[in-house]
This record gives sequence, structure tokens and C-alpha cells, in this order.
Amino acid sequence: MSMKYSEEHEWVTVEGDIATVGITDFAQKALGDIVFVEAPDVGSEINQGDETGVVESVKAASDIITPVSGEVVEINEDLEAAPNTVNTDPMGDGWMFKVKLSDPEEIEGLMNAAEYKTHCESLDG
Repeated sequence: MSMKYSEEHEWVTVEGDIATVGITDFAQKALGDIVFVEAPDVGSEINQGDETGVVESVKAASDIITPVSGEVVEINEDLEAAPNTVNTDPMGDGWMFKVKLSDPEEIEGLMNAAEYKTHCESLDG
């Protein structure tokens, strides 16, 4: 199960027709200490590129832009009590929500790890 990345710094892993979405290590570092995460509602239909939630840190708020379309089937409720999990484990326990994919082809348009690394380096420059 490989990870894919969006230009807006979300990551996706796919198992069957369920995609798990979170923000990348690059994004959490840019935000700083995360104090609040708002995920989309379970059961809501989301479309690739939609603003589906918000991550708030002590210094900024950032929209979560979904990299995939489908129905939200689960949210990471642990983030309500421990939003800083996104800082400590952004690519693991800090996941935000899961989506039942309506268009699995969208995954192909996302970046792989090497492409994402290049993308981030271009932003630092």
C-alpha cells in the first residue's frame, strides 16, 4: 500500500476502495503546534479539491483539501482529544478521515513520494 500526495500537502493510502487521508509531515511542520482538527462529517459526499475540514495551529489555520472524491465513512475521533497527534505522527495515527472512493482513477493523478519531495523542495527554494 503506497502513499500518494497532493500539491496541497495531503497524503492518501488506499486499501480496497477505502482511502485514508491526512496531512503530510511538511504541512504539520509548517503549521506548528496543532490545537484543533475539524474533519468532514461521516456520510458526507466530498469531491476532489473540496475544502473538507480545517487544521488549526497556534499560529495559523489551514484548510484540508481532499485529494479524492467519495463518501466519508470514518473520521479519526481521537484527534478531538489529542489534535497534537497530527504533529507527532502525521503519516500514521494522525490520519484525518477515510473515504469510500467514487473515482479510484483520481489516485493516479497524485504524486508519489519522490515527486512530492521535489514539490516540497521547490517551495523551500
